[in-house]
Amino acid sequence: MAWARRLGLLLALLLPVVSASTPGTVVRLNKAALSYVSEIGKAPLQRALQVTVPHFLDWSGEVLQPTRIRILNVHVPRLHLKFIAGFGVRLLAAANFTFKVFRAAEPLELTLPVELLADTRVTQSSIRTPVVSISTCSSFSGHANEFDGSNSTSHALLVLLQKHIKAVLSNKLCLSISNLVQGVNVHLGTLIGLNPVGPESQIRYSMVSVPTVTSDYISLEVNAVLFLLGKPIILPTDAIPFVLPRHVGTEGSMATVGLSQHLFDSALLLLQKSGALNLDITGQLRSDDNLLNTSALGWLIPEVARQFPEPMPVVLKVRLGTTPVAMLHTNNATLRLQPFVEVLAAASNSAFQSLFSLDVVVNLSLQLSVSKVKLQGTTSVLGDVQLTVVSSNVGFIDTDQVRALMGTVFEKPLLDHLNALLAMGIALPGVVNLQYVAPEIFVYEGYVVISSELFYQS
Repeated sequence: MAWARRLGLLLALLLPVVSASTPGTVVRLNKAALSYVSEIGKAPLQRALQVTVPHFLDWSGEVLQPTRIRILNVHVPRLHLKFIAGFGVRLLAAANFTFKVFRAAEPLELTLPVELLADTRVTQSSIRTPVVSISTCSSFSGHANEFDGSNSTSHALLVLLQKHIKAVLSNKLCLSISNLVQGVNVHLGTLIGLNPVGPESQIRYSMVSVPTVTSDYISLEVNAVLFLLGKPIILPTDAIPFVLPRHVGTEGSMATVGLSQHLFDSALLLLQKSGALNLDITGQLRSDDNLLNTSALGWLIPEVARQFPEPMPVVLKVRLGTTPVAMLHTNNATLRLQPFVEVLAAASNSAFQSLFSLDVVVNLSLQLSVSKVKLQGTTSVLGDVQLTVVSSNVGFIDTDQVRALMGTVFEKPLLDHLNALLAMGIALPGVVNLQYVAPEIFVYEGYVVISSELFYQS
């Protein structure tokens, strides 16, 4: 049922499914997350407790009278969730039930307070997804009263009705909660689903181990594998075990997500292998400010002017044969790109001929952000672009002069291209309709921490 699915997703917030990525990446859901679920989970829990009550058999008269009973309303004024260290999560709820008893004489409305207690344990399934199970569950019913307070019903009948209703609730309420937990497990199974990164690439998440539960948070290690054309991206070296320190990020946040160096290395390797970082930079030949033509290049390299007396378009073919490197230091994230750039000019027969080629080193500042469920980034150039001539078909090349031209025609197209790729982002793991809200990002030595609130959109 739809309400069961919605409550299942809410209860899933209790679990370490709001995860991060890569081997050794750590996700913590803190007490504030439980408080949030306690508040938004009341309405779905009320609907879940709307169980069916079988007929009451009234033996008070000469003839046996089956009496229909229906729950009119369930109100949950209190829902409290707390971590149980070394175990899981405890649910405590107070619910007020209103029943309508369809007697032959006149209908009767009764109210009954009920206390619910359930302890849940989180383990790991065979397919490395979280699995929730109820360890213990019980309900405690109070004293039933007539809704209008008139007490017109005979005491004997009221006792029998109350006994019947309490027996039904005792059997059915925990079963309803158990069914909801099974719905949670169905949603948690989607943790291993593929999330798109680009047209031909995906990311998949799975658990590394069972969660660790303290009195303050529940913690989970999650493995992230990036795929290109269905094949996993494997780094040449194993990931260094990552331990997230206890006191990092923003105190009091709902979620603390630690992303190790491994995720950034894998994502950059994916971009390099897919060819997404490669680009061709061209200019408009008839534009007054176009510097990508043989005339502009001829001012710096005389041989170009000799070979091309008439202005011809120039193309920069930028190819990333070396994987970009991400460097994470305290309060500072940078990228280093080392593209190979071939400079070509259009010949009279419309073919392009190579003029010269360069090894380029570009250092970039990396600013990270989170939008809803995606980790994104933007870059800007740090310092000067470093150039080394690899080959030349136009004689001697003064790299100092070429560097000035490259700063004009190369840096902006490269940044626009790279920032467009990083803006696509990588999906952070979570459940359907769950978003990160007001995230703060902290860069530490070798890892990144996201402290965030959570928002569930029903």
